[in-house]
Amino acid sequence: MANISVIIGAGPAGLTAAYELNKLGEKSVLLEADQQVGGISKTVLFNGNRFDIGGHRFFSKVPYINHVWDDILKEDLLVRDRLSRILYNNHYFDYPLQPINALRGLGMKDALQVLLSYARIKAFAWEKRTEESFEDWVVNRFGYRLYEIFFKTYTEKVWGIPCNEISAEWASQRIKNFSLGEAIKNAFLNSGKTKDGEIITTIINQFKYPRLGPGMMWEHCQQSLEQNNSPTQMGEKVVRIKHKQGKVLEVVSQDTAGNRTSYSGKQYISSMPLRELILSLDPLPPASIVEAAQRLRYRDYLTVVLVVNRKQLFPDNWIYIHTPEVKLGRIQNYKNWSEDMVSDPHCTTLGLEYFLWEKDEEWNWSNERLIDMGIRECSEIGLIQPKEVKEATVVRMKKAYPVYDMGYTRNLETIKEYLATFDNLQTVGRNGLHRYNNQDHSMLTGIYAARNTLGGQFDVWSVNTEKSYHEQQKGGGHSAQMSRLVPKRLDIAAY
Repeated sequence: MANISVIIGAGPAGLTAAYELNKLGEKSVLLEADQQVGGISKTVLFNGNRFDIGGHRFFSKVPYINHVWDDILKEDLLVRDRLSRILYNNHYFDYPLQPINALRGLGMKDALQVLLSYARIKAFAWEKRTEESFEDWVVNRFGYRLYEIFFKTYTEKVWGIPCNEISAEWASQRIKNFSLGEAIKNAFLNSGKTKDGEIITTIINQFKYPRLGPGMMWEHCQQSLEQNNSPTQMGEKVVRIKHKQGKVLEVVSQDTAGNRTSYSGKQYISSMPLRELILSLDPLPPASIVEAAQRLRYRDYLTVVLVVNRKQLFPDNWIYIHTPEVKLGRIQNYKNWSEDMVSDPHCTTLGLEYFLWEKDEEWNWSNERLIDMGIRECSEIGLIQPKEVKEATVVRMKKAYPVYDMGYTRNLETIKEYLATFDNLQTVGRNGLHRYNNQDHSMLTGIYAARNTLGGQFDVWSVNTEKSYHEQQKGGGHSAQMSRLVPKRLDIAAY
């Protein structure tokens, strides 16, 4: 067996695992099904213009993650101001909450209903719901009226299922300690912190961003790894994972021409979707494990990209579209992330984001039909004139978001218990853990997995669980654990 680690997937988690292994003096090989690294954090080039698969802020409360970014990109990592707003009922609502703006947009009647709805929840304990669904969780913290206005429509666009069928864990992970009370306090005191002094990551107003998009980070990382004998094999989709008695023996990949190649190593780190991982195992796991994997669901996603013949359109990095009359969920303004994303300074590029199931009719529409829909909807909400669009394209991303439906926790626990029986296989990243991780969380899982290959005791599954962002581990706090296996030339305590 080769003395290397085999890493499945060259997204942020897989590449960071390889980066960390390299720092520890270990070699790896990455197998990437796509022809471009970065996963959902890649940057696509279209006629000189660059655009992302969604928006990717580079912000982390883990110092070592910030160090990794700085180490890879150095001066190409820009500091950007954040501006994102909600479009609802033909009005733009600032986020974080600004009382005057909110009152003007909602009107006195709706604003009073919001406050009364929230006050009722706070005053009467019996009004609170048992927190099983996303709807329960949000209503308990914002009241029903605000939930109805600002959460329900957008969330159901994103997930394609009713809010009362989405697990409360989704809200607790993504919104965390934020509530209407915290929003009001932040609006007047501008603290950006909870009553416990924790930074509310939902409302961070500055972040870092690569000059040429997040893909620049991962392309640089890949190139550095290549120079250090840890190559990425592109266009290699893993189709079989052979194992025996709790050990992976080899993985088999297939290229676009149907040719198969076997790779073996001492350790295996996978960021492929859990459902695909389980179904690729040879021999297959017991039927209960296979059934649990098949019940995991993924939300697919596409972006209609418009190059608009106007120097400036709006000041936001992105806008959430809560307007129920359009399918459009969110709009990215790439020029406001970095001016170098746009080839012509007199133009602006927009990413119109649609959240779909692969089985949906729209997913299989032609690019021309999707572009027509995007232009029509973008003009309907008053952002552009159709004649201003110079050119356009479409990019699709399957399995972009792991779905937090009401049964996913039970299915995930079943799979997690089974995977724990392997000595040399770890799963990482958004799809490898079936968790809607931010980029820094995915990177941290890769770092933990890399260190575990050398005897570390890090719980990869603990990353981005409620109230554990700093990842307290057995035997010491986050800083102590993160420094234990790092070579002296890279003392994490210094960062």
